[in-house]
This record gives sequence, structure tokens and C-alpha cells, in this order.
Amino acid sequence: MGLKYQNIMVAIDGSKEADWAFKKGIEIAKRNNAKMLLVHVIDTRSFAIIEAYDSVVGDRAEKLATEMLENYLQHALDAGVTDVQYEIDFGSPKIRIARELAKNHEIDLILCGATGLNTVERFFMGSVSEHIVRYAPCDVLVIRKEKELVDDDTE
Repeated sequence: MGLKYQNIMVAIDGSKEADWAFKKGIEIAKRNNAKMLLVHVIDTRSFAIIEAYDSVVGDRAEKLATEMLENYLQHALDAGVTDVQYEIDFGSPKIRIARELAKNHEIDLILCGATGLNTVERFFMGSVSEHIVRYAPCDVLVIRKEKELVDDDTE
């Protein structure tokens, strides 16, 4: 791997930290003239608690994910990223992002939020970001929070 990133993945789950990861990803993609892949993995394990699961639940989740990622894609294009696309997948976000999507797309940098939306999973099994850091075949940038701009005169 060289000093420039060519294929950047941003994990999007609808959280504020994922939004910050996306914003940082835009700047990194522009600086490196890199391809940007936005991914959202619909966690099918959560469907297990729904007794009457049918395709309506999955279809609705996919529709919402598509709307969300279309919005992110347009923002990336408007910001000057020239090669951006998205992918929606089903399964465990931990496994799909770190082990499968990163390899399938030859990703050399993954950006993700530190906490995301799934606090119950983090309590019982560890966070998605922790798993990505541990098992991804590439560099990982975990975004904790948006830094506030500080005016030097106010310190």
C-alpha cells in the first residue's frame, strides 16, 4: 500500500458519528482523488425478534437505506468527489464491512463512527467499529466526535 488512498469506504448507519465520518471521507477522497464507497449493512439479526417477519420488513429497511445513501451520494458529488457509489447489504455489519465488503472492493481505508446507533450490541458483543479495526485488511479511521471550532481569541 502506498501513501495515497485509492478506494475509501465509509460505513453509514444513520448516526451522527457516521455523518462526521462521511464528511471526513469526502475530504480524504478529494485529497487523494480516490473512489468513495458508501455502505450500509441492514442487520438481519434484529429481524429475529420479530415473530411475523416477512419480506415487508426487509423491503422497508432497504427502501430507507436507499433514500439515506442517495442523499449522501448527492452530497459527495456536490462536494467534488468524482467517483462515488453506494452499496446496501444484509447481514452482520461487523462481518460484512470488515471481512467481506472491504476485500471485495479492494478498500484501503475504512471510515466509521466510534459508536453508531446500536448500543445494545456494543454492550453485549462489542462495537462494530471495534470489530472493523480488529479484522479489516486495511487502514481504519474511527471518528469519535466532531471537533468544535475554537476561536483563538476566546481562549
